Amino acid sequence: MTPNATAVSDASRAEVMASVDSTPAQSEFIIADISRDDAWLSMRVSEAPSLDEWA
Repeated sequence: MTPNATAVSDASRAEVMASVDSTPAQSEFIIADISRDDAWLSMRVSEAPSLDEWA
């Protein structure tokens, strides 16, 4: 079995954005690197850390 290869990217060209996507069921916090395909993550807004918690 061949291990998965990971491409090295140039982080200086990354374009990372964050957004809150709200639906009647729940709100999701999304972080995405829009300069790469499939480079994103999401979590419930209620579970996302606040900026105050990062300081």
